[in-house]
Amino acid sequence: MNDKKTIITYGTYDMLHKGHMRLLERAKALGDYLIVGVTDENYDRSRGKLNVIESTKKRVKAIEALDFVDKVIVEKHKNQKAEDMVKYDVDIFAIGDDWVGAFDYLNEYTHVEYLARTEGISSTKLRKENFDTIKMGIVGLGRDTQDFIDESKFVTSIKVNRIYSDDFLKVKAFTKDNELIKYGHDNYDEFLDTNIQAVYIDTALKEHYLLIKKALEAGKHVLCENPLALGKKELKELLGLAKREKKILLSAVKTAFLPAFNQLLKELDNGVIGDIKEVRATRTSLYKEKRYSDNFIQQGATNILSSYPSLLVNKVLGKSKNITFFDQVENGYDINNLIITKHKKGTLGISNVAVGMKSEGDAVISGTKGYVYIPAPWWLTKTFEVRFEDTHRTMKFNYEFEGSGLRYMIAEFGSLIQRGKRQSKMLSPSDMVGINRVLLEYNESRNSKNKSKNKKEEK
Repeated sequence: MNDKKTIITYGTYDMLHKGHMRLLERAKALGDYLIVGVTDENYDRSRGKLNVIESTKKRVKAIEALDFVDKVIVEKHKNQKAEDMVKYDVDIFAIGDDWVGAFDYLNEYTHVEYLARTEGISSTKLRKENFDTIKMGIVGLGRDTQDFIDESKFVTSIKVNRIYSDDFLKVKAFTKDNELIKYGHDNYDEFLDTNIQAVYIDTALKEHYLLIKKALEAGKHVLCENPLALGKKELKELLGLAKREKKILLSAVKTAFLPAFNQLLKELDNGVIGDIKEVRATRTSLYKEKRYSDNFIQQGATNILSSYPSLLVNKVLGKSKNITFFDQVENGYDINNLIITKHKKGTLGISNVAVGMKSEGDAVISGTKGYVYIPAPWWLTKTFEVRFEDTHRTMKFNYEFEGSGLRYMIAEFGSLIQRGKRQSKMLSPSDMVGINRVLLEYNESRNSKNKSKNKKEEK
């Protein structure tokens, strides 16, 4: 008979401190064998913990280095605690007393013990003491401006307090009753000359390149709605400038930062559907809301929307080898474009984008063992299913997100600045080049066709 008493506990353990250590020591004192569950960053983000500084890997290593910890596991979803208690035959689940009552339901599986925490110390307090709040300005009065401001309230590392637009009257009206934005500017150089450390750009697409360039040259980190530029030369220049200035340049493609989307990529990397052969994704919108002007829609379906399916296709299949477009052009811009990309080992990406017309906005990733289905709207990924020929084997994953999803992107941007990192693993510079390749090549081909057409008309 084994008399060894097994204890389990869970936590984020960001910036491991004395409070964590004392709690873990108290947990170990309850028995003989201590298992510590470190929460995965995707799970943390899905339950609203947006300001964690350290990666899952770094936090796991810190706990593994403690000589009184016997086993370290990673907690990936909310039902895992009960599963682990059965799996490891746990005698006691220990947790801080700030959770009193919250885990009583687990008494069905084991004894729940609430332990006193060390007063006066916490990861939140350490973050405040060690990292300054990042002052951030908004560039433009775009369709996502107010949403960005509202979502930034949930990211403690960021403080948005300024806005720039070349329309003085609109800036004045916007700042008049805004609880966060107190300072308005209609001069961009003056705006950049303030104490802000970073900017978020949400303007007409053709304005992005120059606004980004000036911000980087002024020493500001940049988060900008995609595309960053409408030409290959301009995009390459901006990425090179950001590297030289040692500043962050990040595309604001919020899908890339959602918890469920990142968990999906992990499952695919683990080979859950075997070798991947094809990715299909659709992104369409009627854009009938008042905030969308005719000028916005006339930027074309590819420029406005292709970043989303291109993100999924490139993250899953890697860099494309060649691209074919099947577009429908009306009134001088593409209302629809079926984009087929070829990748390594003959794999295919099939993307469909449209403005002013509507299709089912789902996505399918096909493999040799099964497929992944992401229901509409797939680009706001909350859930996905792994399906097999044997329908009884279907697995469903659910990682809810709060608000519109922008806060996860803002949190990653702030975390990069605070940690002194220039690149995000969720959306690296090579990722940005990949997702922009489609629209850059499309614009190049359209410009070439227009030049040929003009020459013929001149003759």
